[in-house]
Amino acid sequence: MTQPFAPRLRRPLAVLLCAQLLLGASGATEMPALASSVRWPTPAPDSRTLPTQAVPNFEAPSATHCARPVRTYETPGMPRVSGNLEERRYAEASKEYRASPSVKPSPIAPKPMPAPAARSAPAGAALADAIAEAPPASIAPVAPAIRAPAELQASVQAQRPANEPVTAGMVDDNADFSEYLAFHGRTQVPHRERDVSARYLLQVRDARGAVVPDAEVAVQAANGAAMWARTDAGGRAWLHPNAFDKAQSAVYEVTVRKNGRLGTAFLQRGQKNAVDVVLGGKPGAVPARAKLDLVFLIDATGSMDDEIAKLKATLRTIADQVARLPSRPDTCFGLVAYRDRGDEFLVRRHDFTNDLNAFQGVLDALRAAGGGDYPEAMNEAFNETVHKLSWRGNDTTRLVVLLADAPPHLDYGGPQYDDDMVAALGKGIKVFSVGASGLDKQGEYIQRQIAQYTGGRFVFLTYKDAANPASSPGTQTVHDVGNYSVQTLDKLIVRLVSEELGRLPSGG
Repeated sequence: MTQPFAPRLRRPLAVLLCAQLLLGASGATEMPALASSVRWPTPAPDSRTLPTQAVPNFEAPSATHCARPVRTYETPGMPRVSGNLEERRYAEASKEYRASPSVKPSPIAPKPMPAPAARSAPAGAALADAIAEAPPASIAPVAPAIRAPAELQASVQAQRPANEPVTAGMVDDNADFSEYLAFHGRTQVPHRERDVSARYLLQVRDARGAVVPDAEVAVQAANGAAMWARTDAGGRAWLHPNAFDKAQSAVYEVTVRKNGRLGTAFLQRGQKNAVDVVLGGKPGAVPARAKLDLVFLIDATGSMDDEIAKLKATLRTIADQVARLPSRPDTCFGLVAYRDRGDEFLVRRHDFTNDLNAFQGVLDALRAAGGGDYPEAMNEAFNETVHKLSWRGNDTTRLVVLLADAPPHLDYGGPQYDDDMVAALGKGIKVFSVGASGLDKQGEYIQRQIAQYTGGRFVFLTYKDAANPASSPGTQTVHDVGNYSVQTLDKLIVRLVSEELGRLPSGG
């Protein structure tokens, strides 16, 4: 299994700066002499940063296939009581279920879920404990989010015809980044803060000029602060230095590796152009078929009944259209559903399978119920999606469609969405967040945070009357967006998948 890597600066910073000057302001070229001597030690945690900033908080994707029956795991609902002590036992409370071909999970004897140590670096239990004790990222001290009117959501489901399509729009916050930062500035809601104001594009190519997808990336400052990423199907990754380096270092070493090939460049704070890295050595063969891991991460509380029903009805259409794309993708499907504390389950995840009939079965068996208050257990579900599904290894495009109408609980402690969006980027998981009817400003803000950081898009349902989700499909939305086109949701999902796979080098 490919392990997360953690390079360290191997020469004094002055030497790196000199190399930067010799290479030019772009800091964007291959450095064979340096690359040939690259080693991959794991640094000790830097005392000036959180442990999670010094070592990867994830395992590299490593599964080789998904040709298996559906495997279902369930984390049962817990009492609606906040508190870090209870949340530390979150993984211990999990139970495993076996899904039969009939797809209705039947319980077996509980067994522990994988230990959290699997996500920590070789420093061991002491480091895992330090991470658990680390203070959370800052939460903006603002007024609580406004609750969505439950009676309106119930009215939506009562009034919509069963065969009515769901329409949706989409914005790309990385393509219109200045507007995204303006949205951040004018939207004051509770959230987990990650500073993305400094953003740089990394582009990785081989010696022939072809893009290199799914290459491992490490970005490190002299003070030990580091971040990890994997390039997308177009060989790109967005880098946000302020999100992991509060000291805001002047220069970062960017190291890329794939299949034994290495490349190094330097990111100089304030540079205007992209960081280009060329991987030396002989380019690897382009896979005959694209590999796609596609997960539906769904809020399964009572207000989501209509959206879940529409997904059930269109899944085969989505799968058929994806299968006919030029890259003929080898697709694995996964499903993670979540509710909230006090419900039948907190998180129920169905690991990857290529058996579409079985996957349709587990989706058909999903029912919307519970919820209670407005925020839901999105944090816990996103954590399990990133860390506990059997994501495939090299040369895989990994996508998540997050469908929700409420923000996560920020008062539970335990897993937090900002930590896991950082880990998702490190594992090469791109999130397309879909805002369902009733999603408030806080929910929109958080969904757009996750999508932007991982390189995805924000999708939102649209209606004839923006203020009335019970109205017929249309082009209007209450969300703070502009310059968007509208399609049915199933066609929009296929479009997003098609655009991702279309960036792969020819032959893939």
